[in-house]
Amino acid sequence: MAREPAPLTAHDALSLQECVAGGGVAVVPTDTVYGLCCDPDDAAAIARLYELKGRPPSRPAAVMFFALEPALAALAGLARAERRAVEALLPGALTLLLPNRGRLFTAACGLEPGTLGLRVPSLPGRLAALRSLGIAVMQSSANISGEPDPRRLEEVPEGLLAGAALVLDGGELPGTPSTVLDLRDYERSGRWSVVRAGALAEGVIRDKLRAGT
Repeated sequence: MAREPAPLTAHDALSLQECVAGGGVAVVPTDTVYGLCCDPDDAAAIARLYELKGRPPSRPAAVMFFALEPALAALAGLARAERRAVEALLPGALTLLLPNRGRLFTAACGLEPGTLGLRVPSLPGRLAALRSLGIAVMQSSANISGEPDPRRLEEVPEGLLAGAALVLDGGELPGTPSTVLDLRDYERSGRWSVVRAGALAEGVIRDKLRAGT
């Protein structure tokens, strides 16, 4: 059995922050699969991330925060019901599609600047050091577009590892991508829908939303 890496450290978190601030693309572990990330407002870094993945830049990516508090602070324009839903569901293995009323992080939104994909992963155990970061990153799975999502660093394509300015090893991850949940009509009607089934089951989502109302 392969030896698990040591937990990530405050130095690792600082290295990630400096990489993103410097315009680099990083390979990072999350609560689901390995991802690529960069500054969501840096056009050159975003272009590099899409180039590494072989993904059309017209396709949107998620904006990820490493803790809930900075996400809520950045998304101050959330309506009341939306904010309750975000607080009930995150952190967790979800990507939430929310109305982007303030047109935030539009470079990450592809052809839909009115929609923001929000990710706040749960980072327990050896990933916990990343929770200290207050930054936002644009994030997408560390794979070639259309290919399987990597659960181990060894499954990340060599070209992505070679092209990244920073690689953080979080060991073996669960391996199922985040569930994508559409909350764009939630404030008006209370309706929500699963756009992509993933790591968090629909029944769990329903229970969390009920508990948060």
